[in-house]
Amino acid sequence: MNKIKKSLTKAILRGEEKLDLLTFQLKNRLNLNRPLQIVTYRSYGTPERLYVKGRVLVDKGIRLSEENDTTWENLLNMYRRFESDEIPNARVALCLQGQQHEITTDAEGYFVLNLQPKKPLHLEDIWHPIEIELKDAPVQSFEPGVKETAHVLVPPPDAEYGIISDIDDTIVRTGATSLLQTGRNVLLNNAHTRIPFHGVSQFYKSLQLGRSGKRNNPFFYVSSSPWNNYDLLYHFLELNEIPQGPLLLRDFGIDESKLGHSDHMSHKYKEIENILITYPHLNFILIGDSGQQDAPIYHEVVKNHPGRVMAIYIRDVNIEKRTQAVTTIADELSAGGDVEMVLVKDTAAAAAHAAEKGFILVEEVKEVEQEAEIDAAGDEV
Repeated sequence: MNKIKKSLTKAILRGEEKLDLLTFQLKNRLNLNRPLQIVTYRSYGTPERLYVKGRVLVDKGIRLSEENDTTWENLLNMYRRFESDEIPNARVALCLQGQQHEITTDAEGYFVLNLQPKKPLHLEDIWHPIEIELKDAPVQSFEPGVKETAHVLVPPPDAEYGIISDIDDTIVRTGATSLLQTGRNVLLNNAHTRIPFHGVSQFYKSLQLGRSGKRNNPFFYVSSSPWNNYDLLYHFLELNEIPQGPLLLRDFGIDESKLGHSDHMSHKYKEIENILITYPHLNFILIGDSGQQDAPIYHEVVKNHPGRVMAIYIRDVNIEKRTQAVTTIADELSAGGDVEMVLVKDTAAAAAHAAEKGFILVEEVKEVEQEAEIDAAGDEV
């Protein structure tokens, strides 16, 4: 059975690769593979090593949303995001400390660089900008000069802790437990019309501030949303004044390791583990919701990285079966003395616990409560 499954998987992958190649060649003949753009994804690193990720695509003209955008405009932008035209075998370059680095994009247009600076970076900010240039691409009438800036987060040595957060139904209301509701929210809303949970912005700012007052505790966002939605999620965080951090999303395409498997848990766990390995001297607060697999994923993180997790906050999505599953895991963690997994109905409850444990300043709880009240009043308008 496994042999049949593997053979079928390989056949599907070969078919997809051939179709992608034929589509690319046809559009190339018709001169449709232009203009080009470099899409960069905020990533992370250390003073000794930087991780840079991006993608080369045909520029479909997706613009930042406006408050008065129509449902049709939202739907059209979403179509453009998922009907992306990737540019394989494009050559991109960046310069770091006078040293040139080049890489070729893969079949899906992605490039990933792990760079080791000649000397450790000295940063004035937690974000390190890196200029990237498109040197060559296998398209007709290629025109050089396409550039973009990548931003890499490097936590300062005096950061108190890091925060790893889910996005869907943790920060933004998507209705991830209902396929119909999720589809409606994802397809028909934009960064302006997506609604954050009450008080999230202030709570996350409080965690970023910590107790030092330096606002340098780093955030990392791990989600099963596809990379195609990166610009929308980034703009959503920006509009709602939620601390920026690397967005670690998932490839929407087919690949041999994922076909026929539920990739939600393995993707999130892998990304979280990579963060913990990158920063061995930094402990973390994990934030998620009860709608999917956040609780069991975070449970695995605690088991495999003892002493690294300070607290876990799980937003209750009010589905009894899933609430009970989280409670069971929380009881197991509590009995083992590992870490508290706190199931919360609202953001203010998480803030109160964080203040009690000394993660944030006590006066910040009132700020979170006040913002939650303002957010709730805005819902009624």
